[in-house]
Amino acid sequence: MVAVIPAYNEAATIRGLAERALAHADRVVIVDDGSCDGTSDVLEALPVEVLREPVNRGKGNALRRGFRRAMALDAAAVVTLDGDGQHDPRHIDRLACVARREPGALVIGARDRGNHGAPRRRQRANRVADFFIAWAAGVSLVDTQSGFRLYPRALVERLLARRPRDGFTFESEALIVAGRAGVPVRFVAVPSVYGSSPRRSHFRPVRDITRITVMVAGWLLRDGFYLQGLARARTPGPEVERPEVQSNSSS
Repeated sequence: MVAVIPAYNEAATIRGLAERALAHADRVVIVDDGSCDGTSDVLEALPVEVLREPVNRGKGNALRRGFRRAMALDAAAVVTLDGDGQHDPRHIDRLACVARREPGALVIGARDRGNHGAPRRRQRANRVADFFIAWAAGVSLVDTQSGFRLYPRALVERLLARRPRDGFTFESEALIVAGRAGVPVRFVAVPSVYGSSPRRSHFRPVRDITRITVMVAGWLLRDGFYLQGLARARTPGPEVERPEVQSNSSS
């Protein structure tokens, strides 16, 4: 399993994140997306691989570059974490547990939106995105905007074969591609601390949700609004797994 971490101006958090990820993944690949704050410099002497972009090209490009490297390393699965520290690498094991049970599944760390502290405006935007992405995917989805995911190799290869998507749109379309391909999508509860990074979020609700909406609309319009997908999305899927409830020993 290879951990891929896109990072843009994450010097304050990236070293600690990478150190913890090393304990839970076979390899760690950091994609420095044109940072100007010394993000790559703080990773010196760590046994991680750092890929540098000369300029900021967006999260979608960073993930694709990390995915290509993971495929070259013969990864069976790729786990992604955001570079701002809101995902605890210890919880990679929660996602991996589900992946071992269902090797072909896309496993997503689902946040408790009622407790993770995101502004209400962003929570509302995320719920709108959840609805339309689930419709286009044709599956029930819980947290479409979480960047804490475990991708099976076959899905990564499928995503890399597609036309590139910019920014945060890449992760949203990955769910649609998975749903249309019949890839099981599973959710595991994970803690998430909004605002754990000292810098402002790179996600811009109006701009990025608009881009995601345009992408989703393209999928729906091509399929005559894909009404069967809407019906499937409204059918409850598997519940979010909560390891902290199932086992008192979970970290």
